[in-house]
Amino acid sequence: MPRRGLRNGHLQTLAGNFMKRPNLLPEPEERLFSVEPEVQVLCHCHWQTERARRLTMLIVHGLEGSSQSQYVLGLGYKAWQRGCNVIRMNIRNCGGTEHLGPTLYNSGLSGDVQAVISRLIEQDRLERVALVGYSMGGNQVLKAMGEWSAQAPSQVIGAAAVSPSADLSACADAVHRPSNRAYEWWFVLPLRARMRRKAELFPGRYDLTNLSRARSVREFDDLFTAPCMGFQDAEDYYTQCSASRVIDRIARPTLVIHALDDPFVVLLPETERKLSENPCITYLRCAHGGHCAFLAAPNGYDGRWAEQQVVNFLTGRE
Repeated sequence: MPRRGLRNGHLQTLAGNFMKRPNLLPEPEERLFSVEPEVQVLCHCHWQTERARRLTMLIVHGLEGSSQSQYVLGLGYKAWQRGCNVIRMNIRNCGGTEHLGPTLYNSGLSGDVQAVISRLIEQDRLERVALVGYSMGGNQVLKAMGEWSAQAPSQVIGAAAVSPSADLSACADAVHRPSNRAYEWWFVLPLRARMRRKAELFPGRYDLTNLSRARSVREFDDLFTAPCMGFQDAEDYYTQCSASRVIDRIARPTLVIHALDDPFVVLLPETERKLSENPCITYLRCAHGGHCAFLAAPNGYDGRWAEQQVVNFLTGRE
């Protein structure tokens, strides 16, 4: 049941984002991981004693988020309390890391997630690893799991995705609805600001002549993300990078949580069919929850229902 007064998806989304909470995690180890030539990502690593034997939970944030996003910190602390190592991953360019590589980021960078997991397993001899992604990070996590299929590293015991944008084109259309324009500008303005920072850091690489024309997520992806990352246009980018193309191949236990009142993340009927028919996927299709919120009444915990479900699902498979 949603928290009293928060049955509306917009209210859930806004409350989930703006209800601040302290970072109760211990001081992290900051680590840089090379994900492709000349590109690194920054991770904040919280290690328990005997780290190799503990379950390690890698958490990937959403569009224009970072390792400091509220849901990342909240889930991370719940996992830490259960005795897990916690890795808060910044998607490339996020969390103030534009200087760590000349490229942009996009929703399909599952290879970055796979690279970080591989380095952690190799360098820290981790025995059990789980992946968790929110929104865009959820798309990356599900795409990584689908691409790995049965060939995922043996140490990867499962995954979870909350409000995953697994149908990118449908999500771009949904966020452009008149009722969602405030959300769209919430994304577009920081994306434009990030392009200015990238152009300053890498002179001559990016032409910002048309930056003011990017007034929607799709327009930004048409003008910048797609051409800069090797796609024909936004639709080609969305088609190639949507996790919906590969979720039927996921072969490790995976939890997917989606709210029907999510204002701008839409799962198409064919995608929902794939989620429901894959025996490795537990699909929780909720009437209420908004986007990455899922605020319930506190009942022995803080009421962040999705975070509780993710931790229960993944630690239950230790």
